[in-house]
Amino acid sequence: MKIHGLTIGLCSLMVLTSCRSINKLSVKDSAAANTRLTKKSNSPAKREFLDQIEVTPGSVVNPYHNTATTPTKKKEPVTRTTTRTDTKPDGQMTTVNIETANMLQLKYAIIMDATVEKLTNIPLLEVIDKWWGTKYCMGGSTDNCIDCSAFTQIIMRDVYQQNLPRTAQEQFNTADRIELEDLREGDLIFFNTGGKDISHVGVYLLNNKFVHAATSGGVMISDLNDIYWQTKYRGAGRMGK
Repeated sequence: MKIHGLTIGLCSLMVLTSCRSINKLSVKDSAAANTRLTKKSNSPAKREFLDQIEVTPGSVVNPYHNTATTPTKKKEPVTRTTTRTDTKPDGQMTTVNIETANMLQLKYAIIMDATVEKLTNIPLLEVIDKWWGTKYCMGGSTDNCIDCSAFTQIIMRDVYQQNLPRTAQEQFNTADRIELEDLREGDLIFFNTGGKDISHVGVYLLNNKFVHAATSGGVMISDLNDIYWQTKYRGAGRMGK
């Protein structure tokens, strides 16, 4: 009987010990589970993307809003212009834009020491440029050589639609006299470079400059203020005054 009771006691002790061990394992598992839950709760929230969203570079458009907008007008480029209005010898008004000036205007503005916007008579510049540097020869009237009165004939005919007599003296006799201070583009200026008669003629431009076929350098532009031309000057005239 004692042995039987001892056996029962040992069995009971073993059962109690096993239950406590199981208890401890349950507590550990529970703690570990709580730790995992805590770590999950601290992690960033799950991102959800909304449907029905239209994305274009630089903007987000809700499809429930009206996406049709009025097209934006392109801004026209700002053009700064510098203009000047001048009166031609025939009385017509003309306006030139300095920003669209062609190369002839730039070239002859330098030669005549004038501003570009003053050179409004492009046909005149074209004739001068065509004949520029052509050598002088008495009685000449070709591209190879030309004299002063033939050159004034060409300018007055091609630019101003006026016909002149052949010689410098005849042109002087035909032109209406004007004062030096009244000179304007297209007027004739006369010189005596030798003898008693008018022997040389040129066409006045502006800024005391005139174009002519000179014995020394052919077709060129000279200045009335030069001492040589001051001493040779004999008068000025205008055709069709």
